[in-house]
Amino acid sequence: MAASRLPPATLTLKQFLRRQQVLLLYRRILQAIRQVPNDSDRKYLKDWAREEFKRNKSATEEVRTRSWTLSG
Repeated sequence: MAASRLPPATLTLKQFLRRQQVLLLYRRILQAIRQVPNDSDRKYLKDWAREEFKRNKSATEEVRTRSWTLSG
């Protein structure tokens, strides 16, 4: 059986598509935050979104990532 030519860190198609959904969600959240009129609220929300996505960066449970993407 021939060895795979893909590097070990290559995403599967399902992982790639999920990643695209999560990135789209992040962009939509940032776009919505730009509509917030108050500067301090906007900064708070932007920091919150950034930290939440960083905190969940290594999440591999499909249930966790799916709960973020299905609501939008």
